[in-house]
Amino acid sequence: MFHIVQYQPLITQKSLSSICLKLMFSRPVAFAEIWKSWFSSHSLVGNKNIVLMGPPGAGKTTVGRIVGQKLDCPVIDIDDNVLETTWNMSVSEKLQDVGNEQFLEEEGKALLKFSASGSVISLTGSNPMHSAAMQHMKKNGIVVYLDVPTPVILNRLKSMKVDRIVGQSPGVSLKDILQFRKQFYKRWYDIRVLCGGDIAAKVAEKVLDAVKKYQNSELETFISTRSSTSGRSIEKDSYKYFSDVVTEGLAPDGGLFVPKRGLPKFTAGEWQSLIESTYIERAQVILERCIHPADIPAPKLAEIIGTAYGENFTCSKIAPVRHLAGNQFLLELFHGPTASFKDFALQVVPHIFAYCIPRSCNYLVLVATSGDTGSAVLDGFSRLGDADKQRIAVMNFFPEDGVSPIQKSQMIGCQKENAWSVGVKSDFDFCQTAIKQIFTNSDYTGFLAVEYGTALAAANSINWARLLPQIVYHASAYLDLVHQDIIPFGSPIDVCIPTGNFGNILAALYAKMMGIPIRKCICASNENNVLTNFIKTGVYDLRGRKIIPTFSPAVDILKSSNLERYLHLIANEDGQLVTQLYNQLENQGHFQLQKDLLEKLQQDLVAGWCSEEDCLAAIHSVYSTTGYILDTHTAVAKVVADRLQDRTCPVIISSTAHYSKFAPAILRALRIAEIKQNPLSQLHLLSSYSPLPPVHWGLLETLKKTGNEDHQVCAADMSMLMSCIETLIQNHFM
Repeated sequence: MFHIVQYQPLITQKSLSSICLKLMFSRPVAFAEIWKSWFSSHSLVGNKNIVLMGPPGAGKTTVGRIVGQKLDCPVIDIDDNVLETTWNMSVSEKLQDVGNEQFLEEEGKALLKFSASGSVISLTGSNPMHSAAMQHMKKNGIVVYLDVPTPVILNRLKSMKVDRIVGQSPGVSLKDILQFRKQFYKRWYDIRVLCGGDIAAKVAEKVLDAVKKYQNSELETFISTRSSTSGRSIEKDSYKYFSDVVTEGLAPDGGLFVPKRGLPKFTAGEWQSLIESTYIERAQVILERCIHPADIPAPKLAEIIGTAYGENFTCSKIAPVRHLAGNQFLLELFHGPTASFKDFALQVVPHIFAYCIPRSCNYLVLVATSGDTGSAVLDGFSRLGDADKQRIAVMNFFPEDGVSPIQKSQMIGCQKENAWSVGVKSDFDFCQTAIKQIFTNSDYTGFLAVEYGTALAAANSINWARLLPQIVYHASAYLDLVHQDIIPFGSPIDVCIPTGNFGNILAALYAKMMGIPIRKCICASNENNVLTNFIKTGVYDLRGRKIIPTFSPAVDILKSSNLERYLHLIANEDGQLVTQLYNQLENQGHFQLQKDLLEKLQQDLVAGWCSEEDCLAAIHSVYSTTGYILDTHTAVAKVVADRLQDRTCPVIISSTAHYSKFAPAILRALRIAEIKQNPLSQLHLLSSYSPLPPVHWGLLETLKKTGNEDHQVCAADMSMLMSCIETLIQNHFM
């Protein structure tokens, strides 16, 4: 419930305000002249207006008055000061007189004649439904959407005894109208303010803070994890913005980009306001907070998210949470087109990338994969429009003998006119290290730019944009448990994540920082258990270690790139320490955390690992008892969760891939039949076994199309990889 705040006149008396309002309709310039000299020295936004938009009952009028008082500027309520002045009758009388459709037209005409500057303007709930009027208001205004949950609005309207709003007719409820109007609000706003059940004074503070951030994009810049100075003392000319880090991928000093001021925090009320929201709505709200509108405006971001998740995922919930047994729940992340969690980022990132890059340059996106990233990158970038595909190509490097046969066939089948796969005769760590070395080789990147007009970019999780969509599904999973009445909001959960490159689990840690009540992140490894040892001892030791091929190849990784971002975080942005640690790792093959940092780390993380035998046994056991099939990576996490989680709260296990991507291991675990070598035959065998859940639709279709398609194979040699890159550039861009 809003507390009504007594409004005191600002500077002028009521009579002067009335004169000024009349001047707005006769001579807009005159009104501006009256206020110009006074307002220019007081306003947060200069001659711009702050335009408050939202449903009836959102508190626009009350919030507008408070904001105006704080800024010492005019406050204009469209209902009271414009419509009723123009019509010489109340708004309710006008609505009754002309009816819904004509009312919207008359309201729009009145707004088109209205002009102001340096004011706080409270729109009516129906103003956004008139396109021309809203375009007029946006020309000189920052539109702030007061986003209040529908149940809160309905309670307010009931207490205000409002039983009719514009558009209502017999058989149409207030709830239906409010839901219908959301599409119009989302079309026009520059800034969204989540209101929840906040009192008006609190909402006004949020509005002022949001406008300040909107006006100052320097508040949301990025630094390298290896920056030698603290984030708050970096020179202005070295700032990097979101669009910069998307296109550059890796920092010039070899570090990874992180936000200078950290990630945004959500209040408990703001998270609770998203409980009833869809996955796409949650993604929109969370990503808006993480991406400054100067980089991607809210309407464009909404378009990107809608395109990414609207039709490309087979489950309407996008990332559903399913109860497995006891206190264990599965977060199903395999409903995208390539059947793995990588789709959540890589259906979004290509569109973000295409929007952020300059139009005057061609880009080649490089990616290294341990299995799932490759097909997801190829699929995502192949869905760009024709014009973008002409200037953006992607090259995927994968260990030729280090992925499952189905993953390999999938990567070959996902090749398109702007997307290619290259098998490398080495392991994932070599592929990833090679890409990092290419990015930091200024002579080579400069040569590509001058000779071919082509810049390089990265699509691995070293790219900051890859991590943001992953934060969304961890937050959404928690909200789903609340929505399903499994837990009340505020109760803690644990999450257990099969972990290789540390990106997925880092996203969960970021969700925790942003206010999701995650107690512990359980890091699950296979026999390549360097992370398990590190989290337990603080010693990261690669000496004498070689990657062991396992049934869960996506976590067959020894050098976990995104761990660097987490160490930078717990070291209080000490870039010099991070540089020292990673130089030691590069030169000596190991490093050790000091005791205080290890204690910080262990407040967030616990870790365990799973053998190959235990992985297959878990798949068999879960299927025997529940009829559900875990993929090999999820089985690794299930085994570790069973061992480490204390069952005092729910644990959400990230199910990172569809089981059919790993058919040989599944067939072996379930003891079904002799394993055939042909990947398509393996899928058909799984399909024919009627007790099993269906194989993934996208995977089956891709393998059917693979046919005689081939791919390039390259030796584990830097010069050979660079030659492959030049050949692709010549073939695609020249």
